[in-house]
Amino acid sequence: MGVICPIGNSVSEAWQNAANGVSGIGPISNFDPHKLENRFAGEVKGFDAEAFLGKREARRTDRVTQLALYAAKQAMEDSGFVVNDENRYEVAVVVGTGIGGIQTIFQSVLTFMEGGARAVSPLLVPMMLPDAISARISMQYGTRGPNFSLATACATGNNCIGEATEIIRRGQATVALAGSSEAANVELTIASFNNMTAISRRNDEPQRASRPFDKERDGFVVSEGAAILVLEEYEHAKARGAKIYAEILGYGHTSDAHHVTAPLETGEGASMAMVRAMRDAGITGEQLDYINAHGTSTPLNDKSETVALKRTLGDLAYRIPISSTKSVTGHMMGSAGSVEAVLTIMAMHNNFVPPTINLDNPDPECDLDYTPHVGKARPISIAMSNSFGFGGHNAVLVLGKNVNG
Repeated sequence: MGVICPIGNSVSEAWQNAANGVSGIGPISNFDPHKLENRFAGEVKGFDAEAFLGKREARRTDRVTQLALYAAKQAMEDSGFVVNDENRYEVAVVVGTGIGGIQTIFQSVLTFMEGGARAVSPLLVPMMLPDAISARISMQYGTRGPNFSLATACATGNNCIGEATEIIRRGQATVALAGSSEAANVELTIASFNNMTAISRRNDEPQRASRPFDKERDGFVVSEGAAILVLEEYEHAKARGAKIYAEILGYGHTSDAHHVTAPLETGEGASMAMVRAMRDAGITGEQLDYINAHGTSTPLNDKSETVALKRTLGDLAYRIPISSTKSVTGHMMGSAGSVEAVLTIMAMHNNFVPPTINLDNPDPECDLDYTPHVGKARPISIAMSNSFGFGGHNAVLVLGKNVNG
């Protein structure tokens, strides 16, 4: 696994901060936010694209691809798997994004307005395309199996991991690099989210702005990041002595068919995705030890997800520990699901439920065990991770503890 996000540039760093409830949200530093009403975000810290890729390559790739390449490097090194002439057609890449190369688009529009048509870079299109991420990862490692990018808004990460799993299940690949990336912390997107009243305006206390399931929540926090997981057919992994963190047990996805931004208030679509993921995993609700909630900190999402959890699990919903790691990371949109998959796997690996910070005044309509303020140690063998996106996309993963102990 590999990750780069507001709470860390490695799996271990990100996990420690999530487990300890350390927020990665703060004042915007990557550009001057004076034109914005929201002047804070979840930023990746200490990442030098030129040092990582070289000056020339850094100039030829959008930040969304840079972050994905950085996470992929970690994941490949962690996996110990080497792509070669014998196996390259057996390796898939399924890496998506919610918004894509928006930084390149935004800067190119400004360049066009100021300097005219001849000032626009010929690299604009290949840098902005959502599939540039999976393509560049494939080129970096020489993989020649299935290769594509998915875009299902905030459900993207889970969909990519789920679809990569299905590719392996049906025998079209033996190994897959799966995950997602997002780098949409630009003036244009933040202004749009603000004008749709989707994001928090707590400029005076940014670390307390992401407050899932709290009565005083006022929107999510825009964040950036990427995570890549190396998925592998079990017998193949076992034969080469691979380190196995977890097993993808189940995957479910549905559509609300309701509204371009708002979730279905009855929770029906989200609930059905959970039901299908558990059915695919062959488990019942009694076997779930932890749920990583989508938990965005918006009034509508947190309420509808609570309804969906109760609809799915009945009274069991009150007994299963749940948390939203978005309380520390903010909402990484397209990359949220893959980062949260990594954190969920680390929760199982460490038998520890990370907290939902800033949950000071629980919303009476969000009355489940959302693990406020402080995490708790408990055995976790099977966990579920939810991701729900604009447009009504619902994607759920069920994960099992490392099968080789």
